[in-house]
Amino acid sequence: MIEVRDLYAALIESSDDAIVAKDTDGIVNSWNPAAEKLFGYSAEEMIGQSIRILIPADLQEEEDLILSRIRNGERVDQFFTKRRHKSGRLLDVSVAVSPVRNSEGRIVGASKIARDAQPYLENQRRLRESEERFRMLAENMSQLAWIARPDGQIFWYNKRWYDFTGTTLEQVEGWGWADIHHPDHLQQVEEHYRSCLARGVDWEDTFPLRGRDGEYRWFLSRAKPIRGDDGKIVNWFGTNTDITDQREQEEQIRLLLMEVNHRSKNMLSTVQALARRTARDDAGFIARFEDRVRSLAVNQDILVRRDWREVPVDELVHHQLHFIDQAVGEVDITGPPCALKPRAAEVIGMALHELATNSLKYGAMSAKGGHVDIGWSCPPDTGGFSIWWRETGGPEVEEPEQAGFGTTLIREVPRHNLCADVTLDYRPQGLCWEVSCDDSVLARLVQPGAA
Repeated sequence: MIEVRDLYAALIESSDDAIVAKDTDGIVNSWNPAAEKLFGYSAEEMIGQSIRILIPADLQEEEDLILSRIRNGERVDQFFTKRRHKSGRLLDVSVAVSPVRNSEGRIVGASKIARDAQPYLENQRRLRESEERFRMLAENMSQLAWIARPDGQIFWYNKRWYDFTGTTLEQVEGWGWADIHHPDHLQQVEEHYRSCLARGVDWEDTFPLRGRDGEYRWFLSRAKPIRGDDGKIVNWFGTNTDITDQREQEEQIRLLLMEVNHRSKNMLSTVQALARRTARDDAGFIARFEDRVRSLAVNQDILVRRDWREVPVDELVHHQLHFIDQAVGEVDITGPPCALKPRAAEVIGMALHELATNSLKYGAMSAKGGHVDIGWSCPPDTGGFSIWWRETGGPEVEEPEQAGFGTTLIREVPRHNLCADVTLDYRPQGLCWEVSCDDSVLARLVQPGAA
C-alpha cells in the first residue's frame, strides 16, 4: 500500500502547477518539476536559496507582506503579479500561498502554488478590448440600439436611447418601452413584434417614439435574432433609426410632384384648347390629338404615383387600355411580373394607346369575333424585354399608303428612344406589332403581387 507521504510527493512531482515550499524566512526547501519549467531554475539551483531571487526589485515589499501574513497564520489567496525567469525576462504569474504547520501546530513555513498567468491575462485583455470596441460602437452609433432576451424582453439600451428618451433602465426594462410609444400605434407595434418573436424572423416596423421633450419622432425599427451554435435564439439585437426628416422630405417631394402633375395637366389642357382653335375644320385631327394627350396624362399619373421610379408592365398596360372595356372584340393580356424604367414606360404606353385606338376604329376590337393578344417577356436567363400586340378575327387589314404620326408613335419612337427592334406587320388577317430591346429598359424584376 502506498504511504500517504509518498502519495503526496507523487502528486507534487506530477502537478502542472509550480509548487514551492519555503520556510518563514523565504528560503526554498522544495521545488517541483513544474517550477523548473515555469521559472527556468532547477531544484538544485533553488533549494537553499531565497525565493526573492524570483522577485523583481520593485516588488520585494510584496514578499515581506506575504511572509508577515504567513507567520500570522493567514492564507494569501490567489493574486496576479510579476516574477523573474532565470533568463531575466519577466513572467505574468498567479500566486497563492498557504501556511504550513508541523505536528504541534506551529507554523514552520509556507506552500506556494504558482501558475503561468500570461494566457489568462491575454484572454482577459482580448475580452476587454472586445467589450470596449462593442461599447464604443454601441454608444456612438447614430441609432438607438437595444438587446432583448429570446422572449423579447429588453435588458440593455445604448446611450443614444437614454439621451433621446430621457428614461432610465428601470423605467423601460422588459416591456417598459411601451410607455414612450404613441398610443395610436402601440397595439399594432406590439402585435407585429410578438408575431416576429414567435416565428423567429427579422422584425421591421415604422412608428413614432416620444422624446424627452415630449415630442414624437418617427423611427424605422429593426431587430434580428441572434442564434447560438445549436440554432436556438439567444438574444435579439435591435435598432431604431430616426427617419422624421426623411419622411418630411418625402412628403414635400410628393406634394411637389402632385403640383407638377397638376400644372402639367393644366398645360396640356391649354395645348388642347390651342389645338381646337388652330384646327377647327379638322374634327378628326382634334379627336386624335386629344386622345394622344390623354395617353400622355395617363403615363404621367402612373409615374407620379410611382414616385417617378419603375412601372410594372401589367399596371402600365391596364391603365393605358382602360378605355377598351366596351370594345366588341376580345382582349387577352398575359406576361410575367417585371417593371420598366420611366422613359421606357412612356414610350411603350403611348404605343399601346395608339394601337388600341386604331384597333377600336379599324381593327380586331371593332368587330365581333375579333381578338387581340397582348403579351410580354423578360427572361432573366437571357435578359432583354419584348412586348407584342397581335390581332386576329377582325376586318381585313391593308397597309396604309402613307405613314402618319400614329405609325411614328408605334414604330419610330420605340426604335429611336429605346434602341429597339420594332416589327410592324400589316397582315391581312390582323396587325402584328412587336418591340424587342435589351434589359436596360427594365428597372428590376418584381415578385408577383409586388406591384
